[in-house]
Amino acid sequence: MSGEVHQFVVDGAVAGQRLDRVLPGMLGSTGVSVSRAALQGWIKDGGVRVNDRSIKPRHALSAGDRIEVKVPEDKRAEILGEAIGLEVLFEDEDVIVVNKSAGIVVHPASGNTDGTLVNALIHHTAGKLSKLADPDRPGIVHRLDKDTSGCLVAAKSDRAYESLVAQFSGRETGKEYLAVTSGVPASESGTLTTQIGRHPVNRQKMAILEAPAGKEAITDYQVMNADQSGKWALLSCVIHTGRTHQIRVHLKEGLHCPILGDVIYGQPKRQAIKTGRLMLHAWKLSFMHPSGERVSFECPIPDEFIRFR
Repeated sequence: MSGEVHQFVVDGAVAGQRLDRVLPGMLGSTGVSVSRAALQGWIKDGGVRVNDRSIKPRHALSAGDRIEVKVPEDKRAEILGEAIGLEVLFEDEDVIVVNKSAGIVVHPASGNTDGTLVNALIHHTAGKLSKLADPDRPGIVHRLDKDTSGCLVAAKSDRAYESLVAQFSGRETGKEYLAVTSGVPASESGTLTTQIGRHPVNRQKMAILEAPAGKEAITDYQVMNADQSGKWALLSCVIHTGRTHQIRVHLKEGLHCPILGDVIYGQPKRQAIKTGRLMLHAWKLSFMHPSGERVSFECPIPDEFIRFR
């Protein structure tokens, strides 16, 4: 967030790389989104120091270097409601559950203040979203990747926000996804339990790491249908944790079956089947409503998935 100071210590995996290439990924791990061009401006303005010295954007990092970043104060524009198409599955005075479309970002980030799901929610609810979250994320208690579709709940009341945040962090929600993979897993079902954290070299990606690095990630999977020639499989994935890119990393690195259309982990141009989107859908979601009732929701299966059923 603007005005904050972030500090990093360079590990050997990125030694020798340019500061302006590595730092966006480091900042991204703290929730700060910044383009390389904007970051170069921060460096030139003295907002980034390495070992207490001002440096240039092309500065080559060394293992053990100490980086300090002062995020500039910004004049944050008011987030406005926008009449963006919104498929509402359920709504009352406490929560709203929607079927997020693939391709829409959940909340505004630096330099991206419109066209998001939050803009759509503000318009639909006339601004009646919980303000307990970050100002850029009213009502948001969990997220889906931009290219993932499916069930997402937002909090309209403060009591709903507090309850849902506790449930997501306490692993008390139910989350089931559909994924179509390139290739068929060796086993029809199983549980993947690993550590997941920021990739040691490509900071824009996540990866399976050796403990104690990373955070625990648990995914149950079941093959629902598969191509007899081994080109694809339709999987149900139940996640018990909510790590960034968890299913995408587990299917790629754990099962060696990347999701079709995954531009980060799957190399779609090399995949035999073209889909035009990331084939990951948040199918089912359950949680405890603030009223004390357990509620469950199921999103319609997108048209792109029908041929794999």
